[in-house]
Amino acid sequence: MVDPLVYRVEHVSRYRYLSPIRSCALTLCLKPLQDDSQQLMAFQLTTFPVSLPTAETDSFGNTKHLLNIHQSTDLVEVISRSTISLVSPPRIADSLASGSWDAIRSLERSFGHWEFLNASAFARPSDALCAFVDEVGIRPQDDPFQSLLGLSETLHESFQYVPGSTTVISPIEHILEWRQGVCQDYAHVMIAIVRDWGIPARYVSGYLYVKGHDHDSAPGVASHAWVECLLPSWGWVGFDPTNQCVAGQGHIRVGIGRDYQDVAPIRGIFMGGSGSDLTVEVRVRTASEPTRETH
Repeated sequence: MVDPLVYRVEHVSRYRYLSPIRSCALTLCLKPLQDDSQQLMAFQLTTFPVSLPTAETDSFGNTKHLLNIHQSTDLVEVISRSTISLVSPPRIADSLASGSWDAIRSLERSFGHWEFLNASAFARPSDALCAFVDEVGIRPQDDPFQSLLGLSETLHESFQYVPGSTTVISPIEHILEWRQGVCQDYAHVMIAIVRDWGIPARYVSGYLYVKGHDHDSAPGVASHAWVECLLPSWGWVGFDPTNQCVAGQGHIRVGIGRDYQDVAPIRGIFMGGSGSDLTVEVRVRTASEPTRETH
């Protein structure tokens, strides 16, 4: 078994305004998950103006912080710092046991997986999706796991990773038409197709560490999104179509949901102000690498 790897993540979001806002109310999804594969060793959340966010747990088990600022300011800054220990995922076989499709279809009768089997705001069927599936010849094969690997590979080859080509509210029709997008678009398309196959699929928001890559330019590195699918006897298995791989020890999970809308890092409303400008910086390092903190 591979020893756990310890990562340090710093996520900085700055909203600047030409004229001051009067107040804001934000929901933050920035605290990494904790489970058998991932242990949260430390987490710190700081804001400017200084505030005391309150924590709650949503229906998917994610920690959300509620932030309210009631003062005039032309700068709102949110900084999260996390230290996470990840164990290596268990080695899986090349295929599932025979009869796995029958086991998967039985999940459709389980209300517990309803949210991950049906359409959601950003992962839904459409005419454009049907046309794309027919064009590239996407079909489930005899083995569900190999089918998912093949789908991830097809999406990786069909789309071009282009930062800024879509926004956080872009529907899947955008990437299907222009064949350009970012990690959340790849994830939404894969989820929509997998759910149509009858496999529960959920969206994962988090971070990705890739050794030796420039974290400002490598596709899907740092702040990232991928897909988890529920497979018989294996549980939830992560697939990363942006990087054409099975999620591994470099994938740090922050939130899970039906799609991006459930786990947006920051969302909310600002009262007043004008000319807003948002900058986001994410740094992911191993514990042995030097950390340059933002003050």
